[in-house]
Amino acid sequence: MEYDVKKIKKLIDEDKKIAVLCGGPSSEREVSLRSGKNVFEALKRLGYKNAELIDIDKNIAQVLQEKKIEIAYNAMHGRFGEDGCVQGLLEILEIPYTGCGVCASSVCMNKDYTKNVLRNFDIPLIKSVLVKKDENCNEKIKGLKYPLMLKPVSEGSSLGMFKVSNEKELNECFKKSLEFNQDVLVEEYLEGKSLTVGVLENGEERFATEILEFRTKTEWYDYEAKYTAGMTEFILPAELSGEMTKRVKEIAIRAFEACGCRGVSRVDFLISDGVPYVLEINTSPGMTDLSDLPAQSKAMGISYDNLVQIILNGAGLNK
Repeated sequence: MEYDVKKIKKLIDEDKKIAVLCGGPSSEREVSLRSGKNVFEALKRLGYKNAELIDIDKNIAQVLQEKKIEIAYNAMHGRFGEDGCVQGLLEILEIPYTGCGVCASSVCMNKDYTKNVLRNFDIPLIKSVLVKKDENCNEKIKGLKYPLMLKPVSEGSSLGMFKVSNEKELNECFKKSLEFNQDVLVEEYLEGKSLTVGVLENGEERFATEILEFRTKTEWYDYEAKYTAGMTEFILPAELSGEMTKRVKEIAIRAFEACGCRGVSRVDFLISDGVPYVLEINTSPGMTDLSDLPAQSKAMGISYDNLVQIILNGAGLNK
């Protein structure tokens, strides 16, 4: 599907003081710095001469006020930038920002909360259970079948994730997952096609990008596969039937809407036995050279700079 790039207008005045927020103290800091640098360079190419790259710290509110920032482009990933924290701060400061608002960001950062919302909209989900730090993991997962995936409930980039095949591995890896979060989502492991699809808003139009399928050299799509060149084979567009392609895109948009997302998000899927299961929703997708969203957009005729313009235009949608 080729997108009509003539529909991408420059809705933000070029003289606006734009802060590209990146970095911060999260475990995804390095990826965020790479995203922020790329976005900043794109804004400069687009003519936004007052754009500025800011590595956030605890003094960010003071910095934004002193610099008289008028718009924030959120290129942060993980804790504080993707969980509603920086969004709430920006709302207090009355600075329009890109991407999802406080509620959608906080819900989607938590994999279990996301599933609880999506269940009400008949969206396919893999069987799972939430296990808290002080709970007996073996007791909680009795209704699940091995192998299992352990996922820190509010972590990104596959950090702290483990595949386990028995009780011994479960107990060992559960402790390791807890180093990233106090709660762990334990999910049945299914084999199938791993996919991801972006959802963008351009003015009044909401649409899904091309679907990206990835085949990894690792057992599953872990941190190494995501951020090491050559570790993953990308199939774009995904090798799916026309009917399944349409279904995945429709479910992605439904999931986006169900969680109250705005501006931009990316929805991850696993297709197993003909069922497209939603795994999670990423409300601040990576914008690095190896990131999924820029590749998905490029496959439908949207250049990196045009993608940045679409996302920037969405500043304030979350109000």
